[in-house]
Amino acid sequence: MARTLLVVDNLSDWNPYYPSDQVITFETYLATGQGESEQRVRVINLCSSYSYLSDGYYCSLLAEARGHHVIPSVKVLNDLGKKALYQLQLDDLSQTLTRAFKSRVNQDNEITLLSYFGTTADPAFQELARQLFDRFSCPVLEVSLVFRQQWEINGLKPVSHRVLDDPQQTVFAEALDKFSKKVWRKGRARKAARYDLAMLINPEEQLPPSNRGALKKFIKIGRELGIEVELISRQHYGRLPEFDALFIRETTGIDHHTYRFAKKAEAQGLVVIDDPTSMLRCANKVYLADLFRTHHVPSPKTWLLHKGNALHLDRVEREAGFPMVIKIPDGSFSRGIVKVNNRQELNSKVEELFQKSALLLAQEFLYTEFDWRIGIFNNRALYACRYYMVKNHWQIYHHHESRIDSGHFETLPTFEVPKAVLEAALKATQPIGNGLYGVDVKEKNGKGYVIEVNDNPNIDSGVEDKYLGDELYRLIMGEFLRRMENRSKGI
Repeated sequence: MARTLLVVDNLSDWNPYYPSDQVITFETYLATGQGESEQRVRVINLCSSYSYLSDGYYCSLLAEARGHHVIPSVKVLNDLGKKALYQLQLDDLSQTLTRAFKSRVNQDNEITLLSYFGTTADPAFQELARQLFDRFSCPVLEVSLVFRQQWEINGLKPVSHRVLDDPQQTVFAEALDKFSKKVWRKGRARKAARYDLAMLINPEEQLPPSNRGALKKFIKIGRELGIEVELISRQHYGRLPEFDALFIRETTGIDHHTYRFAKKAEAQGLVVIDDPTSMLRCANKVYLADLFRTHHVPSPKTWLLHKGNALHLDRVEREAGFPMVIKIPDGSFSRGIVKVNNRQELNSKVEELFQKSALLLAQEFLYTEFDWRIGIFNNRALYACRYYMVKNHWQIYHHHESRIDSGHFETLPTFEVPKAVLEAALKATQPIGNGLYGVDVKEKNGKGYVIEVNDNPNIDSGVEDKYLGDELYRLIMGEFLRRMENRSKGI
């Protein structure tokens, strides 16, 4: 479990706030050094000045040299020191400003507000404060707004907590409490966790990768292994440095905040599942088709269709025949996947799908009563399910306007999976990485055909854990623990 330090100029600077032995002076931090501890250290730099070569500047500089995660970073201090540098990162905030003033009556042409760890006292500016904190992670940031032809950010400046008045100190303390609760925590009756894991979820998601029962199991098993699991959502982007690992349990996408979370977590040195590389490789079926072909992974015959090239349609009709399956490269949960039975349907459906992508995939149609889903983590098969097709439909999901139907399932031990299916699944994931994957395989005439490899596969209580029970969660959290321990040892 990481230790959080609040570094101040003098201990008296902390008098207005709740006492904590995690508050130390810069002089103490300077003398301490990195030490031999395997424990991760996070530093919140609250020195009164961040100017170049000041104590505050050196605090952030030394923290980075020691491998500590520090707020603010030296990059942030340098960027905030020159308007030309931070102005480059503000161009895309005009819409955020417009939304802020739409809900706020204002007669002034200039406004100054304070952001405390990405929160602000005025709810109208909360979104702006959060986005600025994502770019410039700073304990207290002064934001100057000016109206010319439209509202603009005229200036950004880090501010010392020492200059805050009583009401501002209260807002600052509440923001710090939310940002890093460990600073305020008293001793707990249970054994303290060795590591902290953030589990990214979206409470509003209709088809999340893990249901509430599974999330509770991950938290319970994590604690048994000495891992404190905390559920976070997209607004907690700035808190990632507090954790040792990130486990994404929200449907992922490349043009999506889940990918940005994975990239930032990886850059901060966290153990990340799924990692950005796996997300990139699994997200696009065009990439997977070429990967399977290159590595001789058994899969259905596949053709690429390029927008505007009618010869591709002639060829696929001639070589694949009907019925065939047409897919957009980044479809999921049976969306963006259609079956066509003749040339007329082919022409119509590709015209529709080409509105979403310049490339499509055509695949030979292999009908089976169910698809195998093999869950693989670190190149080891953990679980196996049969997902059956929806009644009177050819897919495991059937999307209607107001509901989504799914077929029933069976969960089996991996040793009961046909050898050809298991070997095909393992062969498909090896060139992708050592993350957590769900491999969809069709079995026909004694052979396994890999349909796709999914990052962020479903692990639902009562489905994928039907055979292993708690042991499935223990295997996954145990692998997180192994990786975090290796990371702390520099392995």
